[in-house]
Amino acid sequence: MTDIPTETNGHRPTDPAAPLELTVLPARPPVGAEGDGPGAEVVSIETARDRRTPSPLTVPAPRPETPAGAPAPVLEGEVVRVDVLGEADRDWRAELAEKNRTRRPIVPLWLRSRTDAIETLRWAGEYAAYVAGYQLARTPLYAGRLAVRAPRGLARLVAGMVRWTFDLEGEPVRLSAVQKADPEAYLKLSRQRDSRVRLRVWVSGAALVTLLIASIIVASVPTAAQWTALAVAVAVLGVIGRPADRPLIDRAVIPTRVEKLTSDIVVRALTVLGVSGLNAKADVNFVAPITRDGPGWRADVDLPYGVTVTDVMDKRERLASALRRPLGCIWPEGDSSIHEGRLILWVGDKDLSKTIVKSPLDKAGSHDVFKGIPFGNDPRGRLVTVPIIEHNILIGSQPGQGKTASVRELAAGIVLDVTTEAWFHELKGTGDLDPYEKVCHRYVSGIDDASIGYAADSLALLRKEVMRRAAALKTLPADLCPDRKVTRAIADKRSLGLHPLVCIIDECQNLFAHAEYGDKAGEDAEFIIKLGRALGVVLILATQRPDKDSLPTGISANVSIRFCLRVAGQLENDMILGTSAYKNGIRATVFQPKVDAGTGYLVGATPMAKVVKAAYLDTPATQRIADRAHALRAAAGVLSGHAAGEQPEATAPAYDLLADIAAVLAAGEAKVWNETVVDRLADLRPEVYGPWAEQEGPARTAQLTNALKPYGIKTGQVWGTPPGGGKGANRIGIVRDDILTAITERDGKKGFGAGS
Repeated sequence: MTDIPTETNGHRPTDPAAPLELTVLPARPPVGAEGDGPGAEVVSIETARDRRTPSPLTVPAPRPETPAGAPAPVLEGEVVRVDVLGEADRDWRAELAEKNRTRRPIVPLWLRSRTDAIETLRWAGEYAAYVAGYQLARTPLYAGRLAVRAPRGLARLVAGMVRWTFDLEGEPVRLSAVQKADPEAYLKLSRQRDSRVRLRVWVSGAALVTLLIASIIVASVPTAAQWTALAVAVAVLGVIGRPADRPLIDRAVIPTRVEKLTSDIVVRALTVLGVSGLNAKADVNFVAPITRDGPGWRADVDLPYGVTVTDVMDKRERLASALRRPLGCIWPEGDSSIHEGRLILWVGDKDLSKTIVKSPLDKAGSHDVFKGIPFGNDPRGRLVTVPIIEHNILIGSQPGQGKTASVRELAAGIVLDVTTEAWFHELKGTGDLDPYEKVCHRYVSGIDDASIGYAADSLALLRKEVMRRAAALKTLPADLCPDRKVTRAIADKRSLGLHPLVCIIDECQNLFAHAEYGDKAGEDAEFIIKLGRALGVVLILATQRPDKDSLPTGISANVSIRFCLRVAGQLENDMILGTSAYKNGIRATVFQPKVDAGTGYLVGATPMAKVVKAAYLDTPATQRIADRAHALRAAAGVLSGHAAGEQPEATAPAYDLLADIAAVLAAGEAKVWNETVVDRLADLRPEVYGPWAEQEGPARTAQLTNALKPYGIKTGQVWGTPPGGGKGANRIGIVRDDILTAITERDGKKGFGAGS
C-alpha cells in the first residue's frame, strides 16, 4: 500500500452532536530508515480534536479477516467512530452536578421546616395582634390630639388656599424683578400671575360653594351623620395641623439595639480574632446572602485557605466581643460535609443562657418513647428530640451545670409511656427524682452502701433480663419480629415481656468507683450496653466525675448518645463526647460555669453534633408529670415492683463466670461444646446456672455465647463427642486457652489498677 500524505488524521463532522471520526494513518519510518514500515501511528483523541481541517486525500484501507471472537484491529487509514463519552463530557457533567448541588433553595429556610414556619408565623401574628391592641387602646388619646390640632389645621388650610389663589408664592420673584428695575421680566411675571389668579379664583369659588352646599346638606341629615362628618373634618384638619416633630401615632414596639448582621460586620469581626491566615487582606467568601434564620441571623462563609472552623471556634469569646453581642448569642459551627473551612455563623437576638426552655411534656397527657423524647432547644429555638429505643445515653458535666435537670426531662418522657418499665437510681441522696418514685418498678435514692448495692443489684438483674430477652426474641415468628428487635407492636403485647425497660443511674461514679460493687457493676453495665440495645433495654448514666476510675472505658466507648455540659478540660470532654471530640472542635469547655447551666453538646442524637439547652422541669412540674403517669399506669394496670409496694427482687448470687468455666474444664480438654459447659456449670452452681441448663438446643448454646461476649471471648465450631461416648461432631464450643487468657488479662489489669 502506498502512503498518501495528509495534513490531518482526524475529522470532526459539521454536526456537533455527531460522533467523532478518527483516521488512523500508517506510521512514517524514522529518518535514515530504509523502506516504509507497515506499522500504524498511535493518535490520541485530544490530538485528533485539535486537528480540525479534514483531508480529502485520506483513503481507507481494506480490512483483513479477523478470527471469530477476537477484537478487530484498527487498520491504517480506517475511520474510527468514537461513541463513548470522553473525559471532557464527564467533566462537564460533573461540573453541572456540582452547580446543581450548590443552588440556593427556592423555598426560604424558615419555610422548609414546619417548626420554623409555625414559629415565624406565630411570631408575626403575635406582633400584629400586639401592635393592633396597643393602637386601639390609645384611640381616645389620638382623637384628643386631632381635636387640639384641628384649629391649627384650619388656619393652615385657609392660609394655603389664599396663597395658592392669589399666587402669593411668586411674590418674592416679582419683587426681585422690581428691585432689579427689569420691566420686561416684571411685565412677563405680572401677566402670568393675572392669568393664574383668574383661573384659581374660579376654582376656589367653586370649592367654597361646594363646601357651603355640603354644609347645608349635613345640617339637614340625622345627628349621627352630622357627628360623623364633624369627626372626619376634625381628623383631616388635625392631620394638617400636626407639628413636624411630634407624630400623631406612637410606636408600639421600640426598635432594639441589635444591629442587622452584614457582610462588613462579619469580615471585621473575623479579621480581628488574631487567627493566622485570617487578616484584613484575607479572602473571606460569602457563599450565600446573610438571612434571618429563626430568632437570629445566619451567615454562610468560606474561610481563607488553610483556616478551619475550629480556629474560629477557639476564639468564640473574642468573636462575641467583635460582634458586640453577648457570648450566648454567638454560635459558630462548621459543615464538614462540604469542607473544613465552611463556617456557619449564627448570631441570635437573645442570649441563650438567659432563655428558659419549657418542656413540651409538662402538658402532655402521655408519650411514646419509640418516637424519642423532646429534650430541649438548639440556639435557634428548634426542638431537639433524643431517640431512646436502641440507644444508651451518657450525660456528664461539672457539678451544678444542669446534669440532673437533663435526666429529669428524659425521665418525664419515660414514665409517660405506660408500656415502659422504669428503674431509677439517684445516688446523690438529694431526692431529685423522688417525684417519679410512685411509678418506678425499682427505685432508690441515697449515697450509702445499701443504696449503691441496690443499684448494683439492678444491673445484675438487668444482665439476667437481657439474656432472657435474647432467648425469648428468638422464639418469636418472623412475621411478628422480622428484624429481631423490639418494636412498638411487640412492646404493646405485655404478655411477651419485651416492653421497653429503661434504667437511669444518676451520679453513677459512686457506683462504678465503689470498692465492693464497682468492678462487677461495670462489667454488668458494659454487657447491658453491648447486648441490650435491640432487646428494649436502655441504660442512661449521668456523672459529674468523668474519669477512667469513675466511668469504665468499656462503657464510655460503647454508648451511642452523649450529652456533655460544661467540663474543665480536654480529658473530661473526650471521656463524655468520645475520642478526638475536642480535636474536632466539639468542646464543652466553651460553656461558662453557672451562666450556661443546662447547655451542652449533644452527640449521636442528630447527624451532626449540636449545641442544645435542655428543657427545665422544676419540682412542681415534675410532680404534675409523675401524677399523670401514675394515673395512666394505674388505669392500664401496669404498676409493678416498687410502685406496687412489692419487695425488692432478689439478685442472683455473685459469681465469677470465667473462674467457674475454668473450674469445670479438665486439664486435658482443649475444646468443649457450649452445651456440655452449661451442664457442668449447672451442676457446679444450680442456683446460678440452673436456668441456663433448662433451655433447649440452640438457646442453651446461645446463652453461654452471649455471656462470654463482654469478655471478648468468641465461640466457634469445635470437634467433640457426647458425654458417655458416641459419634463425634462439630458444634458450637469454646477453647480452654481463650478462657485462661481472658482470666490472666483481667486479673493483670486489676492488679495494675490497684497498684497505680
